[in-house]
Amino acid sequence: MSRYDATQTNESTRSTKIFKDLNLDFQQNAATKDIQKITDVESVKRSVRNLLNTNHYEKPFHPEVGSNLRAMLFELMSPQINHLITKQIEHLLNNYEPRCRLVEVYTQPMIDRNGYSVQISFYVQNHPDPIIVESFLERLR
Repeated sequence: MSRYDATQTNESTRSTKIFKDLNLDFQQNAATKDIQKITDVESVKRSVRNLLNTNHYEKPFHPEVGSNLRAMLFELMSPQINHLITKQIEHLLNNYEPRCRLVEVYTQPMIDRNGYSVQISFYVQNHPDPIIVESFLERLR
Protein backbone atom coordinates (compact mmCIF):
# COMPACT_ATOMS: atom_id res chain seq x y z
CA MET A 1 0.00 0.00 0.00
CA SER A 2 2.80 2.48 0.77
CA ARG A 3 4.36 1.88 -2.64
CA TYR A 4 1.00 2.70 -4.27
CA ASP A 5 0.73 5.99 -2.34
CA ALA A 6 4.25 7.02 -3.29
CA THR A 7 3.61 6.62 -7.01
CA GLN A 8 0.38 8.63 -7.13
CA THR A 9 0.48 12.09 -8.59
CA ASN A 10 -1.22 15.09 -7.11
CA GLU A 11 -4.23 15.91 -9.27
CA SER A 12 -5.21 18.96 -7.27
CA THR A 13 -5.69 22.19 -9.19
CA ARG A 14 -3.79 24.09 -6.49
CA SER A 15 -0.09 24.18 -7.02
CA THR A 16 2.74 25.33 -4.84
CA LYS A 17 4.46 27.30 -7.61
CA ILE A 18 5.49 30.85 -6.82
CA PHE A 19 6.00 33.15 -9.78
CA LYS A 20 8.94 35.53 -9.44
CA ASP A 21 10.24 38.31 -11.67
CA LEU A 22 12.66 41.18 -11.35
CA ASN A 23 11.27 44.56 -10.43
CA LEU A 24 12.01 46.67 -13.49
CA ASP A 25 12.17 49.81 -11.36
CA PHE A 26 15.53 48.38 -10.16
CA GLN A 27 14.92 49.36 -6.56
CA GLN A 28 17.39 47.96 -4.06
CA ASN A 29 16.35 45.51 -1.36
CA ALA A 30 17.45 47.02 1.98
CA ALA A 31 18.35 43.68 3.58
CA THR A 32 20.20 41.90 0.77
CA LYS A 33 21.41 44.94 -1.23
CA ASP A 34 20.17 43.16 -4.35
CA ILE A 35 17.45 44.13 -6.83
CA GLN A 36 13.97 43.67 -5.42
CA LYS A 37 11.80 40.94 -6.86
CA ILE A 38 8.07 40.86 -7.40
CA THR A 39 6.09 37.69 -6.86
CA ASP A 40 2.84 35.96 -7.78
CA VAL A 41 0.04 38.28 -8.91
CA GLU A 42 2.22 41.37 -9.29
CA SER A 43 4.61 39.38 -11.46
CA VAL A 44 1.85 38.28 -13.84
CA LYS A 45 0.34 41.78 -13.96
CA ARG A 46 3.73 43.23 -14.89
CA SER A 47 4.17 40.57 -17.56
CA VAL A 48 0.77 41.39 -19.09
CA ARG A 49 1.64 45.09 -19.24
CA ASN A 50 5.02 44.30 -20.81
CA LEU A 51 3.40 42.10 -23.45
CA LEU A 52 0.97 44.90 -24.36
CA ASN A 53 3.86 47.31 -24.88
CA THR A 54 6.08 44.88 -26.81
CA ASN A 55 6.05 45.01 -30.58
CA HIS A 56 7.15 42.25 -32.95
CA TYR A 57 10.95 41.87 -33.30
CA GLU A 58 11.68 43.74 -30.04
CA LYS A 59 12.49 40.67 -27.97
CA PRO A 60 15.91 39.26 -28.88
CA PHE A 61 15.84 35.75 -30.40
CA HIS A 62 12.01 35.67 -30.22
CA PRO A 63 10.64 37.90 -33.01
CA GLU A 64 7.20 36.27 -32.78
CA VAL A 65 6.55 37.55 -29.25
CA GLY A 66 4.61 40.79 -29.21
CA SER A 67 1.68 42.39 -30.94
CA ASN A 68 0.97 44.86 -33.67
CA LEU A 69 -0.92 47.22 -31.36
CA ARG A 70 1.25 50.25 -32.10
CA ALA A 71 0.45 50.08 -35.80
CA MET A 72 -3.28 49.77 -35.04
CA LEU A 73 -3.20 52.94 -32.95
CA PHE A 74 -2.40 54.99 -36.05
CA GLU A 75 -5.54 53.79 -37.84
CA LEU A 76 -8.79 55.76 -37.76
CA MET A 77 -10.89 54.97 -34.70
CA SER A 78 -13.75 52.72 -35.70
CA PRO A 79 -15.65 49.78 -34.21
CA GLN A 80 -13.69 47.43 -36.50
CA ILE A 81 -10.32 48.61 -35.22
CA ASN A 82 -11.62 48.45 -31.64
CA HIS A 83 -12.64 44.81 -32.22
CA LEU A 84 -9.29 44.06 -33.88
CA ILE A 85 -7.37 45.47 -30.90
CA THR A 86 -9.47 43.35 -28.53
CA LYS A 87 -8.82 40.18 -30.54
CA GLN A 88 -5.11 40.97 -30.83
CA ILE A 89 -4.80 41.34 -27.04
CA GLU A 90 -6.72 38.10 -26.48
CA HIS A 91 -4.46 36.26 -28.93
CA LEU A 92 -1.35 37.75 -27.36
CA LEU A 93 -2.24 36.73 -23.80
CA ASN A 94 -3.53 33.28 -24.71
CA ASN A 95 -0.32 32.46 -26.60
CA TYR A 96 2.44 34.12 -24.59
CA GLU A 97 1.26 34.29 -20.96
CA PRO A 98 0.56 30.75 -19.72
CA ARG A 99 0.22 31.85 -16.09
CA CYS A 100 -3.06 33.67 -16.68
CA ARG A 101 -6.45 32.36 -17.74
CA LEU A 102 -8.15 35.13 -19.66
CA VAL A 103 -11.72 36.07 -18.75
CA GLU A 104 -12.40 39.23 -20.72
CA VAL A 105 -10.72 42.02 -22.66
CA TYR A 106 -12.70 45.25 -22.84
CA THR A 107 -11.48 48.12 -25.03
CA GLN A 108 -13.14 51.50 -25.28
CA PRO A 109 -12.06 54.15 -27.80
CA MET A 110 -11.44 57.52 -26.17
CA ILE A 111 -11.77 59.91 -29.10
CA ASP A 112 -11.06 63.06 -27.05
CA ARG A 113 -7.81 61.56 -25.67
CA ASN A 114 -6.87 59.92 -29.01
CA GLY A 115 -6.36 56.43 -27.62
CA TYR A 116 -8.00 53.30 -26.25
CA SER A 117 -8.82 52.43 -22.67
CA VAL A 118 -8.13 48.72 -22.08
CA GLN A 119 -9.38 46.61 -19.21
CA ILE A 120 -8.15 43.01 -19.00
CA SER A 121 -9.67 40.55 -16.57
CA PHE A 122 -7.99 37.20 -15.88
CA TYR A 123 -7.31 34.55 -13.26
CA VAL A 124 -3.83 33.67 -12.07
CA GLN A 125 -2.88 30.16 -11.08
CA ASN A 126 -2.98 29.70 -7.27
CA HIS A 127 -5.09 32.82 -6.80
CA PRO A 128 -8.88 32.52 -6.39
CA ASP A 129 -9.90 36.10 -7.23
CA PRO A 130 -9.97 37.60 -10.73
CA ILE A 131 -7.29 40.18 -11.47
CA ILE A 132 -8.01 43.35 -13.45
CA VAL A 133 -5.31 45.24 -15.32
CA GLU A 134 -6.19 48.63 -16.76
CA SER A 135 -4.10 50.42 -19.33
CA PHE A 136 -4.37 53.27 -21.79
CA LEU A 137 -3.03 52.72 -25.29
CA GLU A 138 -2.04 55.85 -27.16
CA ARG A 139 0.22 56.50 -30.06
CA LEU A 140 3.60 57.99 -29.43
CA ARG A 141 5.86 59.63 -31.96
